[in-house]
Order: sequence, then C-alpha cells, then structure tokens
Amino acid sequence: MKKSLPINTLEGCLERITYFNTENHYTIAKLKTSKTHNIVTIVGTMAAVNPGQTLKIKGTWETHPRYGHQFKITSYEVVLPATIHGIRKYLGSGIIKGIGPSMANRIVSCFGEKTFEIIEKEPEKLLEVNAIGKAKAALICNAWKDHHVARSLMQFLQNMGVQTSYCAKILKEYGPDAINIISKDPFRLTTDIPGIGFYFADTVAQKMGIEKDHPRRVRACILHVMQQGANQGDVFAYQGQIVDHCNNLFRITPGVTLNEIDGLFTAGELVIENAPSDPDHNMVYLKEIHQAETGIADRLKALLSVPVTPPGIDTERIAKEVQKKLAITLSSEQLNALEEILSHRAVIITGGPGTGKTTLIRSINAVFSALGKHVLLAAPTGRAARRLSEVTRSKAKTIHKMLGFNFKEGLFEKNPDNPLDTDAIIIDEASMVDTSLMYHLLKALPMTSVLILVGDIFQLPSVGPGNVLSDMIKSTRLPVFYLKKIFRQAHESPIVANAHRVRRGESPVLKPLDDSDGLSEFYFLEQNNQNKVVSTIVELCTKTIPARFDFDPMYEVQVLIPMHKGVIGTTNLNQVLQKVLNPNPVIIEAMGSTFKTGDKIMHLKNNYQKEVFNGDIGIISSVDRKKKQLSVDYYGRIVTYDFTEMNEISLAYAISVHKSQGSEYPAVILPIMTQHFVLLQRNLLYTAITRGKNLVILVGTKKALNIALKNNKPTERLSGLASRLMDN
Repeated sequence: MKKSLPINTLEGCLERITYFNTENHYTIAKLKTSKTHNIVTIVGTMAAVNPGQTLKIKGTWETHPRYGHQFKITSYEVVLPATIHGIRKYLGSGIIKGIGPSMANRIVSCFGEKTFEIIEKEPEKLLEVNAIGKAKAALICNAWKDHHVARSLMQFLQNMGVQTSYCAKILKEYGPDAINIISKDPFRLTTDIPGIGFYFADTVAQKMGIEKDHPRRVRACILHVMQQGANQGDVFAYQGQIVDHCNNLFRITPGVTLNEIDGLFTAGELVIENAPSDPDHNMVYLKEIHQAETGIADRLKALLSVPVTPPGIDTERIAKEVQKKLAITLSSEQLNALEEILSHRAVIITGGPGTGKTTLIRSINAVFSALGKHVLLAAPTGRAARRLSEVTRSKAKTIHKMLGFNFKEGLFEKNPDNPLDTDAIIIDEASMVDTSLMYHLLKALPMTSVLILVGDIFQLPSVGPGNVLSDMIKSTRLPVFYLKKIFRQAHESPIVANAHRVRRGESPVLKPLDDSDGLSEFYFLEQNNQNKVVSTIVELCTKTIPARFDFDPMYEVQVLIPMHKGVIGTTNLNQVLQKVLNPNPVIIEAMGSTFKTGDKIMHLKNNYQKEVFNGDIGIISSVDRKKKQLSVDYYGRIVTYDFTEMNEISLAYAISVHKSQGSEYPAVILPIMTQHFVLLQRNLLYTAITRGKNLVILVGTKKALNIALKNNKPTERLSGLASRLMDN
C-alpha cells in the first residue's frame, strides 16, 4: 500500500506566476517563504491570486522527474494584511480594479484597519471618501467581488472536500452567485456543467447535511444510474435494476426510489413502458433517448412504406457502367446485391474485411450518378469520412457536418422542415452510429430518398447508447446484403485471413517475428511480463518496424490498447513512447500531460468551428508561448489551439481500440494481456486487427488471446429498437 506523504504548511509572498490555465486554474508559481525567505516552486489549483499577495498553503513535498523539488498544493488561503501600512500597499498595488496608490491612500486614511470590511460589507460608505461617487463606489465594489469570488468558491470547494479544479467551470456557469446556487441545490452541478460527476455533487450535498432519502438526492441518484447505463451503451434500464443500484450504491430504500421514479415520470424526465406481469421489468427510459429510439422505428417504417420507382437499368448495363467509370469487374455476388439495392428504399450492406464493401460503395455511387441521381456520402467520424472520400474520389462528410450540427446550441439545421437535398445517402461505418445520431439522420432524410447503410456488425458497437445497425438487422425489417466472399487478393493477406478466423472464434495463425521465411503481415510476440511488453513495444516502434518494414513510427505505426490505466494502458505508454520518439524539450504541461513540438496528438471531441473531429490525429507543428497557442498539423491543415483548450487534445502514440474505429493504419501494435481481462472480447480483438492495413503485431500471452476469442458475449446492451421495428 502506497504511503501517504505528510501534509506541510507554507506561508510566504507570491513572487511570480510562471503558468496559469484559465480552464481549470492549474497554477505553477514561485513563493518566497516568510520564515527562511527561500524561493520554492508551488503547483496546484489556485484562483484569483496575484504576485505580491501573502499565501498560506497546505500540501506535500514531491520530486518531479524533470523539475525537481516542488510543493504540491492541497489547499490554500490568501492572508490579507492586517496593518494600515499593509492594507495601503495591498490596495495600491492595482490588484483591485479602480483603486490606484492615491485612491488607496484616501480610502485607508478614512477607514483604517476596517477598510476591507467596509469594501466588502458596507460599500455604500465609500461615498464618504473624497472623489468617490456612486459610479466609482459601484466599480470598486464589483471589482472587489470579482477578485474575491473565485477565491471564496475555491475555499468553499476545499471545505466540501471536493476537487477544486472545477472552480473555473462553475464560475463560468454561475458567476458571482455560485456558492449560493450550489448551496441551494448541489445536484444542479451534474446537469448544468459537463464533466462534473454525480459523486462530486453528492459529496457536497452530504457535507451540507442533505439526508440520503431527500427527494432531490434520490432523483439525482436515479438519473445518475440511468446516465451510467447510457454511457455503457444501454438505451433503457429495468425498474428493478434502478432500485437495486440505488439501494446498494446510495443506501436508498426501494420504496423511496420507486416513489421518485414515478415523480420523474410525472415531471416528464423519464418514460416508463410497463411490463405486463413484472413491475421490476418495466423499461425506464431517459426522455430524449426514448424519443430517439421510437423516432428511428417510426421514420424507418414510414420510409420503407414509400414505393420505389424501378431504376430502368438491368444487370448488364450496371456492369458496363461500373466497368466504364471505375474499371472494375464486379463479382456475381456484388452485381446481384447492387441490382437489388436499386429496387429498395433502405438497405444494409455488411461483411468483414476483404469482402468488397468499399468496391460496392464506389459502384453504387457510380451507378446512381449514371442515372442522374444526387448522392451524399457520410460517415460517423472525420477519419472515416476522409477515408470514404479517398476510396470513392467523391466528397464525403461527417454525419454531423452533413446535418449542419450547431455545436453551441446543440441543434441540427437539417430536420423534417429543412431536409437534406438528395436522392440517396450512403453511410459508411454504420455500426458506429448511435441511437441519437441515427434518429437525427432519419429525421433529415426525405421520404423519397434511398438510405444505404454499410458496416461490419462484428466490430465494436457505437460509443453512444444503442446497437442500431445490429438491431436493424435483427428486426428483419430491412433487406440485408451479406458479403461473404473474400476476394483473392484479400484472401492472400494474413491480416484478412486472421481477422475472419478471430470473427469465427478460431485462433489466428501466429508467426514469430524472428521467422526467417521472409516478411509477413501478421506476427505474435509471446511476452508475459507487463514491463517487458512495454519495452518490446518501444523496441518495435524505434528499431524493428522502421528497419525491417520501413514504416515511420510517428506517421504510420499506431499502438492500440484495450484500456487507459496501468503499466500497459494508454496513459503510461504515451509517456514512454513520447520520451523515445520525440526528443524535443517539453513545451507545455496541461491536463496531466506534457506536450512538445513534434508530438503525435489526437483531438478528443468534435469541434465544428475548427473543423476538427473526435479521433483526428495530427502533429504539433509549433508553440507560441507569447500568444499562448499551439498549432497542430492535421493531414496538411493547420489548426490552432489556445492553451485553455488543451483538454481537447491528448497524446496519441497509443490510443484505445474504441478510438481507432473508422480508421486504418499501415502498421498496428496490439498488447494483449490478462491484465486487460475486463475488456478481452472477441469483437475488440477483431476491431483492432482490422485497423491494420499492412502489418499487425500482437504482443502478450496466448492465454489472454484465448480469453478474448472465447468471450463472444460482451455485455448485452438493453435496447428496444429491434422489437419496435418488428411491430406493425
């Protein structure tokens, strides 16, 4: 068990601030201690502090591997001067807007040691000071409040025993009345401010003495349980499930939980679909997700009811058009599928790697164009859209961009009143589309258009709730075209062959890297020690792959990992690989990471203003400390970030398998160990392998590999879409 460090107290004058993040108030500063007059480095979350102020700080001494001895802040307070001389100096320093040296002298001369008390509690008395009128008094009063509100909130959060790093977000949302708003209803934090979790708000509530069965707390617990289910992919929760969770996790009696579920239903926040005989199996939905699921079913049924006009083109002409436009000869399977697709309003195309999905997309696009039809191409992520555009040589967009998503308002411009102008839409990587996005897509689709969904249902499901593509297939409501034939060129690929073996639950053909029979595409390196797995990955990235396979480790090699934590998690491996692959000096520290010029980074959330999307990978091209900005090169396009936007990027030498969906890399390295047990699933292994285009190397144990192959029952997602589609 790790021994906790002793808490120490420092008091001294703040000399200078060397780094300050306005997003989370993370600060690096120099403090001159009162007792020894030594200059020490202090690091941690602080708000509304200025050079010249006296601080009393509690924390621990730590040794940073690069920056040496420093004091990590756990709590702090600003020590206001008590003497008339100190007060005069403090106010005259310019810390409070509107008060300069001469004004400070007049105020202190009038109120002496009670100056701070007067400004804070009786600001109307400032009118007694020469040259201060109502406007000036109001300016000083507001400036004092602005200066001290952040510090007061920080102190409040410290007293509540919660993270103070959320201080900036809370102030941005609630302003100077933040403490009062939180005190009235701490659970507002979970809904008003993204990123603040339920446990944060619940800790505050309990510190404030709110009882565990208080209706507001119980409702917050219920909504938290529902949201957790949605985060894990569930579209609804069973009523009995919610009751059990609230009882086991939050000590809320079942009767109280049931009562508040009814209350949330009456308030319109939940939708309940009653089970005929067992109330525990009542299906409970968050209102927005229920609307999306029922909306998908209704829109699809309506779309499928619209007759399709025969295209007036036979198999022979289809084959000629494809040959003419693409110089491709389609297989009989592809040709039959294409002919059938043209006579349906909505279809699904599915198949594994090497079965010709991309060829079929190109062919559909070519035939529709030959018929004078306007086709839109889209995919769930920026990377998948870019790849679709490359293979079809036609413009493709993300679904969000195609629908005109307004990030600030959270609304889509395209809807039933302003539908998309198209004769057909082809959605690639459709297995990644969640319930909400599919609903908005179908709402914007004209009833006279053709919908073509293309995806591999054996890959990981969408990150968001639902298993939409699989549910649509399960319902048998839509025609589904299964591409099963593996083409000769793909069949010769060990990556494709092994991916299909994994999909069937068979062990892939494993070849050691030291095999002398020439270069292959698929290798397995046996290694059962976590630290040696890390050193093996470093060796592969820095020496073996560049030397033997001629792939650039920065641009062409991607390490994919099942999880974030641990020795073989993304966090640790990113730090290790950054050190060996990028010798440039550290430029900036933010959000728990260090960034350098030349770093490989990933963008973490869709930013439509910058036109950069979740999962896009780029290289940091430059850093401007004066402007507090860094620039990232995304596929030849430069995107600039302020230092306050560092939460939008992370190192990408190693990324999660989930984040890799929709992408393809020349070379992939996948550590697979029993330490990844929770996430060792066949579809995760299959997804990782199919990301590799020319080379896949597994590093780990055969035991972990066998666990993943046998685990073909990942947690079943709770969804009602298939049954809704089957209902007439």
